[in-house]
Amino acid sequence: VYITHIRSEAENILDALHEALEIGARADLPVEIYHLKASGRRNWHLMPQVIEVIDRARAEGLDVTADMYPYVASGTGLSSVLPPWAAADGRFFDNLRDPQTREKIRKATLRPDGSWEAMVENHSPEGVMPVGLHQPENQQYVGRRLSDIAAARGEEWVDTVFHLLLSENQRIGTIYSSMTEENIQLQLQLPWIKISTDAGGMDPAWASEYGPVHPRAYGSYPRVLGRYVREERILSLEDAIRKMSSAVADRLSLRDRGLLRRGMLADVVVFDPETIGDRATFEDPHQLSLGVEHVFVNGVHVIDGGVHTGATPGRFVKPNQ
Repeated sequence: VYITHIRSEAENILDALHEALEIGARADLPVEIYHLKASGRRNWHLMPQVIEVIDRARAEGLDVTADMYPYVASGTGLSSVLPPWAAADGRFFDNLRDPQTREKIRKATLRPDGSWEAMVENHSPEGVMPVGLHQPENQQYVGRRLSDIAAARGEEWVDTVFHLLLSENQRIGTIYSSMTEENIQLQLQLPWIKISTDAGGMDPAWASEYGPVHPRAYGSYPRVLGRYVREERILSLEDAIRKMSSAVADRLSLRDRGLLRRGMLADVVVFDPETIGDRATFEDPHQLSLGVEHVFVNGVHVIDGGVHTGATPGRFVKPNQ
């Protein structure tokens, strides 16, 4: 499978999509598009065209599917607001420390030339929220909008970016409010969409000390089952479960997982459809979801009555030929 984070999820999304489809066709490989989205308000209207292109490719015989997470915000580094060449040759922080180079980066960031995807141009400083701040002097800024931090410091937002990156000496995990609820609901109904988290598993018992994270790490699947299935009836319970389980296993050729069937490996989640739901928010993400009563991994009971049993039966998986 050719799995791709396509080159653009903003104004050049259609070109990027055609590129991915061409690669799959020429290589004679199935195509999997990671975390499908139209990013930035001015690009939201492109999603129906994206869907049309994928539907047409599928009708013509190309095996192409995609995944998504059920949130209107994405997560990546604060460093992504700067032009990619700022990190050339692994000299990102050296370039930021050099006054002349930093000024070049500043000008390019404030006046992007179209050769790169300017994150702040798509999201505005109000839509950028740094959360992965570790230094004590920066804790006052955790979870605040970039525009608010810049105003508090009395400087332009790009100078605040330089200050935070240099004081932290790391890329800084950041939340970008970039998608629309209408597209989330539209995408969830697509037969070729799968539901993902784009995050690792976390436990508040040890993860809270690392600061805020994207709530998708805790709430993606319960959010779909509670909000979009039970409350808003955007898709059926059966379809949602398929998009979380067997559709994923099939795509990765995990033939012995993903279904409740005799002879399959027993990866089972028992939940209450009347109470299942997410609690994690962008402001308070380290919260476990509600309604999950039992979990079995490889046939071993790992969640019993909503409490972890201490068992760790997980193992690496590989495609079944």
